[in-house]
Amino acid sequence: RADTHKLRGAYQQDDMPIVEQTEAVGHAVRAGYFYSGVADVAALTGDRAYVQAIDRIWGNVVSKKLHLTGGIGARPDGEAFGPDYDLPNASAYLETCAAIANALWNERMFLLHGDARYIDVLERVIYNGFLSGVGLSGDRFFYPNPLESDGKQKFNMGSCERAPWFGCSCCPVNDVRFLPEVASFIYATTRHDLYVNLFIGGSADVQVAGTPVTIQQTTDYPWNGKVILTVTPTAKLRAEFTLDVRIPGWVRNQPVPSNLYRYADDLKPRFSIQVNGKPQRCDVFDGFVPINRVWRPGDTVMLDLDMPIRRVVANPAIKADRDRFALERGPLVYCAEGADNGGKVLDKILAGKVTVRTQERPNLFGGIITIQAAAAQSKAALTCIPYCLWCNRGPNEMRVWFPTKSSSSTSSSSSSS
Repeated sequence: RADTHKLRGAYQQDDMPIVEQTEAVGHAVRAGYFYSGVADVAALTGDRAYVQAIDRIWGNVVSKKLHLTGGIGARPDGEAFGPDYDLPNASAYLETCAAIANALWNERMFLLHGDARYIDVLERVIYNGFLSGVGLSGDRFFYPNPLESDGKQKFNMGSCERAPWFGCSCCPVNDVRFLPEVASFIYATTRHDLYVNLFIGGSADVQVAGTPVTIQQTTDYPWNGKVILTVTPTAKLRAEFTLDVRIPGWVRNQPVPSNLYRYADDLKPRFSIQVNGKPQRCDVFDGFVPINRVWRPGDTVMLDLDMPIRRVVANPAIKADRDRFALERGPLVYCAEGADNGGKVLDKILAGKVTVRTQERPNLFGGIITIQAAAAQSKAALTCIPYCLWCNRGPNEMRVWFPTKSSSSTSSSSSSS
């Protein structure tokens, strides 16, 4: 309140009461943590003014201020949100800590509303905007996470590659805190529901319908879309509750829960669920398929998600991405890196019809799936790797959004492959 302390302004989200704010402003890390707290207050109190305020701000971010990788805070100046649709690539700041704050905020928005759209954003952040901040060695880090690099500009606090430490070293220690916290996002419960939010191998002990339940998950996600869940009530031989299995937005033709990005192809990925080997009806409610039954030890649920390569285009209001497209497969955003493409990617134009295919690379980064993209019209071809893995082989050129025309000032193109 203005009568109790000096206001610090929009940079610190302090220019007006939260219940009057309509958009995300100021320092992105501070904002993400603040918005997480607002979501908690909204959930705990049920105060409609808080609920409406945090819904407005979240809507502003996912529809106008979110990079494809889930990163937020595009401007280096102030490590801050920029105006609506100001989403540059090479100069994008997207602090690793801001990605973490965005993930925590969306997890709390899910706990507030119970809608999978928030987990869709959370998953996008985890596999892309956050994970890029940590090198495969585990001891080198990005502070900013741009979507394009010439391999020369020292964007990372004086370095053009990941660094072991920073003068302000919030990101490395935040990574150490956040990585083990991911386990707590996989499942959620209400009195009679067990939500399967993320697809990560392992087991968990939860309490649902008054019964201790062990749930085990077996999967190679994100490399393929097959997930096997084994449900075991441990205190009784049976327990009746609803298992809510998330169907990711990317398989439902919605990269983000807004019109900020869309898939520019005619693909219609399919998904299926089997319970103990029998096909299950898959009606989706708020992004989940609810399976209500009496569960017995060893019951299995098999989820199978199509995982084709998708071509993504941005809302035309994003000037930086006009006449460009990006590639995704499952939850992973891909990029082209010089190390796989003769040292050069920034001079490539993928004009006209683009053909894409996957290639398994068991000896690269411990085993990954790459995307091969080729354009007949411009005779350009690129090998693409998951964005989160770039710059693990030294500084080099990198690009997420691929131009389809030689001039970025021409009109937007949305031709499909």
